[in-house]
Amino acid sequence: MQFTTFGKFAALMVAFGLVVGCSSKGAQSTGTGAVDPNAGYSSTSGAGTSGVSSEEAALRAITTFYFEFDSSELKPEAMRALDVHARDLKSSGQRVVLEGHTDERGTREYNMALGERRAASVQRYLVMQGVSASQLELVSYGEERPAATGSNEEAWAQNRRVELRK
Repeated sequence: MQFTTFGKFAALMVAFGLVVGCSSKGAQSTGTGAVDPNAGYSSTSGAGTSGVSSEEAALRAITTFYFEFDSSELKPEAMRALDVHARDLKSSGQRVVLEGHTDERGTREYNMALGERRAASVQRYLVMQGVSASQLELVSYGEERPAATGSNEEAWAQNRRVELRK
């Protein structure tokens, strides 16, 4: 499981490098050179659509959106990627599933509700961008499907998420 965690972190680093280094609009850098693994999103492979900027391709590859402890508030980084997904969903009419997840802390019932609030937060944002609510299915898994094992902040941060599944 540790390799999977490392692989996800490595993919995040590659996507972040594409967003910062290849932006045609000159994206601003924080100047620290460090990437926060809980910076609001992660990347999956599959970017590289022809005729699309590398920044847009990198944002399209982001399908996991992270949250702070006990929060369902979207981060600005997540909103940028969701803007790209909203354009795609509006033009394709495709249906997606928004899976809400939490870390292990809290009761099962509380975490199921928090996972649902997180998925609903992503749904509200996409609907505000013009996506039809009928294209979006919400599911909460609470703490039942962790992305990372462990009882530490690193694992918890990876488990506080919404995954957009096509």
